[in-house]
Amino acid sequence: MPDELRPDGAAPAPGAAPASDTAPAPSAEQIKLALRKVKDPELNLNIMDLGLVYDVLVEDRTVVINMTLTSPGCPAGPQIMTDVERTVRAIAGVEDVVMNLVWEPYWTPDKIEPRVRAYMGL
Repeated sequence: MPDELRPDGAAPAPGAAPASDTAPAPSAEQIKLALRKVKDPELNLNIMDLGLVYDVLVEDRTVVINMTLTSPGCPAGPQIMTDVERTVRAIAGVEDVVMNLVWEPYWTPDKIEPRVRAYMGL
């Protein structure tokens, strides 16, 4: 029985490279777009619009994410971090994810996307 099946359920062709080896490394913009699907469950807003992601770097097939939370004691922090890692690992071409939780600069509501901030009345 083959170790790896294609998305259509068929076995890969003999000698075929695993799918992750054939996909090109994603761009930082592709990663940022995917991260728009990750929401802060308390605020129901995506982490990109909230300004929680400070930097996304793609080095080879490793994605490095520098991000913060709304506060050091954010109760949703573990869920958000898990969702970020799961979302990025699911992108074709990603082999590893390095998550850096940073506190400088400290997050403030000023980091929220201006159009979202206006919608929230902030």
